Amino acid sequence: MFERIAVKKINSHVWLMDDNHEATGYLVVGNKKALVIDTMNGVENVLNIVRTITDLPVTVINTHGHCDHIYGNVFFEDALIHELDLPIAYNHMNFPEFKAELEKRGLTMPPYETVKDGDRIDLGGLHVRLIALSGHTPGGILVLLEEDRILFTGDAINRHLWMQLDESLPMESFYENLKSVMYLKNEADFILHGHAHDLENISLMDELLKGVFEICQGQTENDKAYHWFGGEGRQHEFAKNSVICYKQK
Repeated sequence: MFERIAVKKINSHVWLMDDNHEATGYLVVGNKKALVIDTMNGVENVLNIVRTITDLPVTVINTHGHCDHIYGNVFFEDALIHELDLPIAYNHMNFPEFKAELEKRGLTMPPYETVKDGDRIDLGGLHVRLIALSGHTPGGILVLLEEDRILFTGDAINRHLWMQLDESLPMESFYENLKSVMYLKNEADFILHGHAHDLENISLMDELLKGVFEICQGQTENDKAYHWFGGEGRQHEFAKNSVICYKQK
């Protein structure tokens, strides 16, 4: 139906938007408002896709500031982000290739408003709560859909976690931060992360915490090299088809 983005209905008010298997965004529709969680790569008009599902006013939130989660903001009037990820977002917005594409298409990035840990958004019959989780980036946000017990985690919790970036926190710091939000296992049953194709069980949190702990403890003798566009690091398998990428000390 659409050029790049495949839409999958998760339940009566949650839709998954898979952008060419490169990034995943979500639409949550309440009785009064709709929420878009991450806008993906900005190639295809996300707003047009949203409008095939709902005509309600739309709020956009970016779970963090990386390009494959914010570039689709160009189709909206504004967006929310954690203050600590503003520098990352602005840096990615200034990538020359992206600026050239915006100029060619006559598009501009909308302004940001900032959110903080504990903020809640009322969509009408549905409520989301924002939980800060610094790790992958300093200002990563988890979005808890309270009524459905679904936790949207962006890239902060997923099965291919990048912790080798310059902006990523030290593994020991991430371990403590992740441990501090484990209470969410009592408030959510499922995870939808930034590169998911369907619901994941909340047990992913336990699996990831164990993997981070193993790296912190130096249990990395079987880890393999990890090659990416920014250089070379290591990858630690923490579950089947699940790795944490990190810098070797």
